Amino acid sequence: NKPTQNYIRPCYFLIPSRGTPLSRLLCNCDEVSAGLASADTIFALSSGHGRCGVAVVRVSGPASVTSLRSMAGLTGSLPPPRKALLRSITDPLTREVLDRGLVLWFPGSVPGMRPAEAGEFTRRAFQAGKLGLTEVEGLGDLIHAETEAQRRLALRQMSGELGHLYQDWSNKLKRCLAYVEAFIDFSEDELIEDGVLNQVDRVVCNLQTEMEQHLKDKRKGERLRSGVQVVIAGATNAGKSSLLNSICQRPAAIVSPIAGTTRDVVETALDIGGFPVLLIDTAGLRDSLDVVEREGVRRARERVEQADLTLVVVDCSNLPIDTQQAAAFLQEHLKSVMSTQKQNNCLLVLNKTDLLPEEQRQNLDMELRQVSGLPPACLISCHSNEGLQDFLTALHGNVKTLCGDPLSGAPTLTQARHRTHLQQCAAALAQYQRYRDTDLALAAEGVRSALTSLGRITGRVGAEEILDIIFKDFCIGK
Repeated sequence: NKPTQNYIRPCYFLIPSRGTPLSRLLCNCDEVSAGLASADTIFALSSGHGRCGVAVVRVSGPASVTSLRSMAGLTGSLPPPRKALLRSITDPLTREVLDRGLVLWFPGSVPGMRPAEAGEFTRRAFQAGKLGLTEVEGLGDLIHAETEAQRRLALRQMSGELGHLYQDWSNKLKRCLAYVEAFIDFSEDELIEDGVLNQVDRVVCNLQTEMEQHLKDKRKGERLRSGVQVVIAGATNAGKSSLLNSICQRPAAIVSPIAGTTRDVVETALDIGGFPVLLIDTAGLRDSLDVVEREGVRRARERVEQADLTLVVVDCSNLPIDTQQAAAFLQEHLKSVMSTQKQNNCLLVLNKTDLLPEEQRQNLDMELRQVSGLPPACLISCHSNEGLQDFLTALHGNVKTLCGDPLSGAPTLTQARHRTHLQQCAAALAQYQRYRDTDLALAAEGVRSALTSLGRITGRVGAEEILDIIFKDFCIGK
């Protein structure tokens, strides 16, 4: 294969790992001169650090052939490209057998070997045009994915779908900017038709609409990437910590009949049906003279306002016996826990149903299903686990709604920086429309700023492409 200037195909050593230091394996491989020093030879442990049965060491650069021959004992020809070869891995200086493993050779060429910097292999792929910036971010998300839904979202971004969308917008903006610049510079020479700006108007308007729609995703991709914040809130001794332990299936928080046991925020990360969740237990909400408890209450209210989903836990034994009065009590209680706006993302969890007579429990359940203006309610008992499975099903449904399906619909935003740059892009397009009829130079600057903002997402934007479009589309100077 022909080597390229920026991208070198690597060779791999697949080595059963028994604690052999990576530096001992490869640092002695630069004893032989390796041609032109157009790039360094780098190596890294690609399989990740830690104890494992198999380690993958990746080498890329001019001295790859040297390291392969010296460590795999290849005195004759190299192995066929992309074919695994079982060899003894030896120390290049002492010839001591270090281990026995597979060798894979991907031809390339390039000199002096050094450990790869963090992300350097991926950076080379980006600089060579093999990966776009959003695809690189997708690769990073895939490596750090902890749930199935995160993996699917990362794979979709890594496949280039999001990058293709942004690149398509970028290409349209390049053409718009080229047309506006051409009109400013050459319209007086009658080389540019009057209808050119009308084309730009239509494209800019359509792009602005598409971007604004793209931004109205309710942060589903960002939630899925970083985790849904689910806060457990309510009065003291309602069973919040018991609920946390029931969901986690372990004693993550201290449970006590003494009211106000939890005074700080307790967090635990969970995988609920493939979706990442940060479950947060908080202090019971009540007025207190205790300085520490008051601080816990303040933190609890702060977390409720930041929450993606709030589980409001209520002690069923404290509800009025009359079911209609109970519904009115719950409506007032919700106002004391959170703002009306936050009630849209809320689940009522009526705990301690084992303390209610069966008839009262059934009547309460039926009444709450018919009351409008209340969030969905789940009747459970953390003591007997009654209703817990139905509650977990409802919780999973809410989390899935907040994150969305990573495999369906248009690609979603996954990074806060994407959102920031797209908001700047949409604002710049509004500048074009604002100055289009009064100052075409300022209007053009709006398109240029929009293109720059998109370029910060994709990692690619250049003035030469604008000039190419001007001279190609309008045949300036023939």
